[in-house]
Amino acid sequence: MGNRKRKAVRTATEALKLFWEEGFLRTWQKFGSIEEHLGKRGYHFSVPELGMALKRAKHLTRRGEKGSYEYIQKFPFAIEDNVVASKKELGRGEKT
Repeated sequence: MGNRKRKAVRTATEALKLFWEEGFLRTWQKFGSIEEHLGKRGYHFSVPELGMALKRAKHLTRRGEKGSYEYIQKFPFAIEDNVVASKKELGRGEKT
């Protein structure tokens, strides 16, 4: 794992996708714990930016009431490059 390149994260949305890939969101996480985890890595997004990214993340679901939401992934991260590549190849073959 020492060879793994670290991804450059510039937005809260990208950071949430990275956490999803790493499995951080396999269990229910409160806003504060997500914000703290980001801070440990040197990411300091504004509260509104992080809140909007959590709300819009299609790979997450939330529970709770306003001010005390918890978030969890809807499904585990899986690389789907082969599926996408196969569909593109099929599309090309049908057109010729």
